Amino acid sequence: MNIGYIGGVFDLFHIGHINILRNCKSLCNKLIVGVTTDELVSYKHKKAVIPFNERIEIIRTNRFVDCAIPQETINKYEIWKRIKFNILFVGDDWYKDKKWNEYERKLNTNNSKKTEKAK
Repeated sequence: MNIGYIGGVFDLFHIGHINILRNCKSLCNKLIVGVTTDELVSYKHKKAVIPFNERIEIIRTNRFVDCAIPQETINKYEIWKRIKFNILFVGDDWYKDKKWNEYERKLNTNNSKKTEKAK
């Protein structure tokens, strides 16, 4: 079974969010979505418009999502250690940046099958 993971703020939910979730789900059997907590959103020096408890409920009700969990860290390797996904999806804002390359190296070393850019 392929377990996919994608994390995000998912604030002001829009068609791009639907497209990314649909595409992720098409590439795995089970899709777990980490919804960034309000506290973690502040790492970008931003504040979510929609509160966390509402954002995670929006994600939970999406038909492409099998499980929604709080994302309390941006460290994808730490998340992998907890839920052991096989495929990590990220958006264009993360794909192939310095942190992404580090996570990809660690995940590949620890048998997470692949990492994918979500479209």
